[in-house]
Amino acid sequence: MGSDTESKGFLERLKAGLARTRNAFIKNIDDILLGERVISQKLFEELEETLIMADVGPAFTYELIEKMKEQAKRNELGDAEVLRKVLRDTITDTLRKNEAPLQIPVNELFTIMMVGVNGTGKTTTIGKLANALKKNGTSVMLVAADTFRAAAIEQLEVWSQRVDAPLIKQKTGADPSAVVFDAIVAAKARKADAVIIDTAGRLHTKVNLMEELKKMRRIIERELPNAPHEILLVLDATTGQNAVVQAKMFNEEIGVTGIILTKLDGTAKGGVVIGIAKELSIPIRYIGIGERLDDLKTFKSAEFVDALFEQDAR
Repeated sequence: MGSDTESKGFLERLKAGLARTRNAFIKNIDDILLGERVISQKLFEELEETLIMADVGPAFTYELIEKMKEQAKRNELGDAEVLRKVLRDTITDTLRKNEAPLQIPVNELFTIMMVGVNGTGKTTTIGKLANALKKNGTSVMLVAADTFRAAAIEQLEVWSQRVDAPLIKQKTGADPSAVVFDAIVAAKARKADAVIIDTAGRLHTKVNLMEELKKMRRIIERELPNAPHEILLVLDATTGQNAVVQAKMFNEEIGVTGIILTKLDGTAKGGVVIGIAKELSIPIRYIGIGERLDDLKTFKSAEFVDALFEQDAR
């Protein structure tokens, strides 16, 4: 019963969080579609402009407009409601393909590398993820491998105490790979279920950063077969198309197995989740919609679309 209420509460918060996106995206499209209009080239051009402005990306925009034009040709677009349904169905199909909850196996150490540029909410997300995993009965160890910023280590320390998860750290300036090595040894000894590794995100030294991440990855691979099991990229929804650029870069450089999209509640650019899904085909594992400890939730496409179109969950 509790989880039903919790789920309903999250959906309400998701609806509220997506209000700005809905106003900048769905409402604008409704204004175009639901006016007394004939379906014309001008309508498609306005639609295209609105979609691009909504950060859903060029690939999704092209696919949607082509679908609508195809139906118009077959005279299946008698009214705007049909166009709206095509929009909703296309969003749903795109997001469903990228819905893949994180699966943590039992009886083996599961390693998660968290990557992303500074400012995306990475360290906070680690705390929330640790909390979510612990709620499911997974024992978690945190690893402070962003050793270049004392603040990052301190922030992770606060989270480790808050969610009652042990933290492996060294002093500021230590070799991140050495911290990771210590953590794997400690996690094996303590029989932890999962380790979550915080990493640096200094993009102005991109080459150094990527080399450092690759080195960490090699250390994990050496110590554990088939690891790291998950490389989760934390993206800030408020950056819109910039988030897609970051995702492409991290994916090309070190490989990304899943995405966590944060700050969906503070932006009109929530449509970027559609662009990411369409252009990258990387699973969206979690979304974040606020500051609360439980504001990180497994991404469910149906819930997201319902909230975007402001309908009750099916």
